[in-house]
Amino acid sequence: MNKKPLIAVAVVALLLAAAGGWWYAHRSAAPSNQLVLYGNVDVRQVSLAFNANDRVAELAVREGDHVRAGQVLGKLDTRTLALRVAQSQARIGVQEQALLRLKIGSRPEEVAQAGAQVAAAQADADLAQQQLARLQGISQTTAGRAVSQQDLDSAQAKRKVALAQLDNARKARQLVVAGPRKEDIAQAQAQLESARADLALMNHQLTEAELKAPIDAVVRARLLEPGDMASPQRPAFTLAITDPKWVRAYVAESDLGRVKPGQAASVSTDSQPGEAIAGKVGYIASVAEFTPKTVQTEELRSSLVYEIRVMVEDKQDRLRLGMPATVRLQFSDTTGKP
Repeated sequence: MNKKPLIAVAVVALLLAAAGGWWYAHRSAAPSNQLVLYGNVDVRQVSLAFNANDRVAELAVREGDHVRAGQVLGKLDTRTLALRVAQSQARIGVQEQALLRLKIGSRPEEVAQAGAQVAAAQADADLAQQQLARLQGISQTTAGRAVSQQDLDSAQAKRKVALAQLDNARKARQLVVAGPRKEDIAQAQAQLESARADLALMNHQLTEAELKAPIDAVVRARLLEPGDMASPQRPAFTLAITDPKWVRAYVAESDLGRVKPGQAASVSTDSQPGEAIAGKVGYIASVAEFTPKTVQTEELRSSLVYEIRVMVEDKQDRLRLGMPATVRLQFSDTTGKP
C-alpha cells in the first residue's frame, strides 16, 4: 500500500490547521495600538419638584418627551392664591390713600374750623370774665351783702374753665396748621411698603406655581398626576440630561498609563456595532476600586481598576441610560504612547 498520498494529506491538514489557528488568534486579539474597554452609558438626572404646597392642576409632558429650558411642565391650582393677590392689591390702595392724606396735610376748611373753635372759646372766656367782674363790683359796693361768696367762687371757676378751653382750642388750631407729624408719615410709608412686599411675595408664589424645565432634557419619569398634592419634598418629574453623555468604563492598572485626558475614542453598541460614535476621555479616577460586578471577565473580577468617563457627542440620540457600550482607545504606535 502506497503511504505517500496519506502523508501528503496529513502534512496539508497540519498546515491548514496552523494557518487557521494563526488567523483566528490574530483576528480575535485586539491590535497592540488599541485598547478595548467595556462599560455602560451614563447621564445626569434632575428631580424636579414644585416649590409650593398645593394640588396639581395640569401636567403638560410625559415620559420620553423632549423638553427645552424654560418650558412649562406643570401648573398648580392657584385660585386661592389669586384671591389673596386681589386682597393684597386692595390693601395697598387703602395704604396709598392714607399716606396721601398725611402728605397733603390739613385742608383749608379744617384750618377755618379750628379758628372758629378758638373764637368761640375766646367768647366764652370773655363772658366768664365779664360775669366775674360784675359780681365782684356788686360785692364791693354792697360790702358783700348782695352777692354771696359761693357765687363769686362759681364765677371764678367758670372763668378758669373758659380760659383752659381757649388754650386747648388754640393748641388744636396749631396742630391743624402744622399738619401730620413726620413720624406718622414715615409709619404710613412703611405700612405701604410692607403691603407691596406682601404682594410681590404672592406674585412670586404665583410664578412658582408653574414648574419649568431648568435645562434641555428628556422626561424619564412622571411621578405625579393632576389632583395629587404637590410639595417641595415630592418630585413631579425626573429629567435625564442628554448633553453631555458619557460611557463609564474601567481600566486596569497596567493600562492606566496609556490613557490620557482628552484622548480620542470611539464608542459602539451591540445594536449598531458598525456605527461608532466619536468621543474623548474626559475623566480619570484618582482612586482605585474593586472591579464592579458588571465586569465579568475572569481576569478583572478580583483586581483593582480605575474608572474613566468617555464623553461622547450623540447628535442622533442613539445612546440610552445604562446601555452596554464598547470603547476603543487608539494609540499612534505599538508602545502605547499617544
